[in-house]
Amino acid sequence: MAELRPVDLATWNRAEHFRHYLDRVPCTYSFTVHLDVTGLRAALASSGRKAYPAQLWMLATAVNRFRELRMAFDADGALGAWDEVHPAYTVFNREAETFSGIWTRYDADFASFEAAATRDIEEHSRATRFFPKDGRPPNAFDVSSIPWLEFSAFTLDIPGAVRHLAPIFTLGRYVERDGATLLPVAIQVHHAVCDGYHAGRLVAALQELATGHEAWLSR
Repeated sequence: MAELRPVDLATWNRAEHFRHYLDRVPCTYSFTVHLDVTGLRAALASSGRKAYPAQLWMLATAVNRFRELRMAFDADGALGAWDEVHPAYTVFNREAETFSGIWTRYDADFASFEAAATRDIEEHSRATRFFPKDGRPPNAFDVSSIPWLEFSAFTLDIPGAVRHLAPIFTLGRYVERDGATLLPVAIQVHHAVCDGYHAGRLVAALQELATGHEAWLSR
């Protein structure tokens, strides 16, 4: 079971930045990138696999690489970092034209995660409850998918969420441009734990996973 390991503010080199963007100037920010998923999309299509589990796995793998994206507060308000985090995500009910929020436990092995996520999606794709799968772990981060909408910017307005440190992702509809297939990914983070450098490192990791899909998709 993952632990929330304390972050020592007395020795953390970002402690001053953390306090500034948490208390003095509470600040979250969002941005949208377009990942080149040309090869990944083709490989998924040729193998008959669904894109959503692969996208979720990529996000979770990238997030789990970096401590600043796994930070949270404990019950007493102390800062910590989870050993591991899991994706909580939306599934669409086509008949009801609404969605539900479910989650799947992360597994570094793509095939294992894909099987579990596929089962969860199939089981809850016709759910009418907002949260049909019980037991969402506290060490989860949120992902939404809007596959009908192509966007170049997307912002979530969450009043009072200044202590929500986990990143939030929104996936859009594929964009075809100059022979490439691009996936819009909106990313919202808290400046108290994630600077532009860290955000750039996250995006680089996501693109690396997409470009190097043969290393994990064929397992």
